[in-house]
Amino acid sequence: MLLNTLAALYLAVLPILPAPPTPASIDGFIAQYREATGLPGVAVVVTKGTQVVHAAGYGRTATGEPVTADTPMALASLSKSFTSLAVLQLVEKGRVELDKPVRGYLPEFQMADPRAADITVRQLLNQTSGMADSAFHEKSLPQPDTLQGSVRRLKDARLASKPGTAYSYHNTNYQVAARLVEVVSGEPFAGYLKKHVFTPLGMRDSSTIDTDRDLPGSARGHLYLLGQAVAVPEPRGFGNGSGGVLSSANDMARWLIAQNGDGGILSPASIKEMRTPSAQNPDYALGWELDRTAGGTPVVRHGGDLFTSTAQQLLMPGSGYGVAVMANTGMAFADSAALMDGLVALIEGRRPEAPSSPFLATDLVFTLLTLVTVALAVRGVARSRRWAARRTGWQRWRLLPYLLPLLLCTAIAPVFRVLARGSDISWIQVVYLYPTFMIWLVTAAAAGTALVAARLWRGATK
Repeated sequence: MLLNTLAALYLAVLPILPAPPTPASIDGFIAQYREATGLPGVAVVVTKGTQVVHAAGYGRTATGEPVTADTPMALASLSKSFTSLAVLQLVEKGRVELDKPVRGYLPEFQMADPRAADITVRQLLNQTSGMADSAFHEKSLPQPDTLQGSVRRLKDARLASKPGTAYSYHNTNYQVAARLVEVVSGEPFAGYLKKHVFTPLGMRDSSTIDTDRDLPGSARGHLYLLGQAVAVPEPRGFGNGSGGVLSSANDMARWLIAQNGDGGILSPASIKEMRTPSAQNPDYALGWELDRTAGGTPVVRHGGDLFTSTAQQLLMPGSGYGVAVMANTGMAFADSAALMDGLVALIEGRRPEAPSSPFLATDLVFTLLTLVTVALAVRGVARSRRWAARRTGWQRWRLLPYLLPLLLCTAIAPVFRVLARGSDISWIQVVYLYPTFMIWLVTAAAAGTALVAARLWRGATK
């Protein structure tokens, strides 16, 4: 009787338990997403415990090669997890202490702000060092070529806040941390990761690079223009330590499994340390973020954004699932994040949200505005003699509003910083974020300047 009752309860509960994701269900979701969005290429891996549920590549790279499970793609800021792990390895060996000043291990770390002497290694990794985009424009300043150069350019920089008092996500923190690994270990950072992380885990397709110029064709990406993916080079930038790691789906499977303590490259105690947040931000630890899924499941994750590609990684400690996604479209479109959410929904037994087309009505509006602007400019220049004949000298001040697009075009990066509350950006990076708007703005600036020049010239020669 008891066995029958238990069997009935089991059968009653069984239908509501989520079915685990399968290679077929993952393939189907990715195919549906790519068909709806036109996503050119993506690599995906799902693990559970020590097993790989599915690892695969879909579509093509920016150079036209098929994306496979072995195709190296850009991880962007997922690289911070690798840098943090490298530092923790040195901590385990007794060569670094997290709560000791950085300068004790890296004397070349000098800033114009005397408070920088108090920055600890932990504060670099949990982003509470006091360094911030608002005080140091890391993206729009001339870019370094090496980690040593990245640290050297801080000599004239100041802090935005006292070390340990405020959280601010700032890539330079992790570039300094990577340089610390180089100096303490006596090995180039790329060589250190290969010897102590990639090779022990069998990550044969993984590496780390310094700048956008080092990106292989497989890791280059796209922008969407009027809903169509267009291959473009990544804007100039330095990313080693903070965003330089390249990896494949198969390699990320080994990485995710290692985060469950099955890699032998870091102790469980150090893995726990990496997931312990600061008091200043309970959602950010040492190169990992603490979050919950839409279904309420606690997760450890980190996202990565380049202007032409994005990546996501996520661990579900309770169930042992791990997920990684690398998409070759830029941060303005968030394809990897949307795919990650869909894969998590499959794991939790929920239906993934229907993907939307990357075609935006605003893109069409700015395209039409560009065409109208060109037409009006041609008409205005052609009629400049007539305009000049009707205006006296003082009335030519009315031409000044036509130069406003030029003024905005040249000041767009500072304007963006104000709107983004201090986040730094270069002029060309704004173009990558808002391509159709910037095409219109540049066209309007050129048109307005041409119109003013034509009318002033006609006025001077009448």
